[in-house]
Amino acid sequence: MNNWSVDIKELKKDKKQYAIWRLEQLVNFGLGREKIKENDLRVNWHKLHLDPKKKKFLSFLLWPRKKF
Repeated sequence: MNNWSVDIKELKKDKKQYAIWRLEQLVNFGLGREKIKENDLRVNWHKLHLDPKKKKFLSFLLWPRKKF
């Protein structure tokens, strides 16, 4: 993943903030060949700033509602 607008070396100093930024980038702009761990999304869900439609779809996948 290439990002020209962020100093990644500086961002990596704060591991939690880097993890959140990286998840946002992967979801919003594409994964390429990478995969996201489901647990990483669940743990950081309320901290992520995602595209609303993508966030709605991911929430459907992460927390499916059972129909009876």
